[in-house]
Amino acid sequence: MGEMIGFPDAAARRRTRPLWRHVLGEVLRDERQDQERILTEVARTAGVSPQYLSEVERGRKEASSEVLGAVGDALGLDLAELATRVASRLAPREPIRSETRRGPVAVPTRMDAPSARPADAYLLAA
Repeated sequence: MGEMIGFPDAAARRRTRPLWRHVLGEVLRDERQDQERILTEVARTAGVSPQYLSEVERGRKEASSEVLGAVGDALGLDLAELATRVASRLAPREPIRSETRRGPVAVPTRMDAPSARPADAYLLAA
């Protein structure tokens, strides 16, 4: 009959790129352990169940921003610091280079616009 078609590229990407929720859980667990605090105490302070916090730390649940804010507060971290820590762990170790990109590209704007000035003539596209 029909042949089963797989998506090996998508599966390979998932194995090589960690999910946000997995890294977030690691960051929360690492911070909690660095503070030598137990999960039940942090969960109580944050107003969530220990089971739910455990699921978040293991990357099994996607926590809302309200929950992340409460857990971050319980750990002394604001959302910006939490996001920065997660992003730094997700960032590639080496810069990604494109074969076709050679630097900024100048894109002309409409010069006939009444507010256009010579300095506004070009925008740089990343």
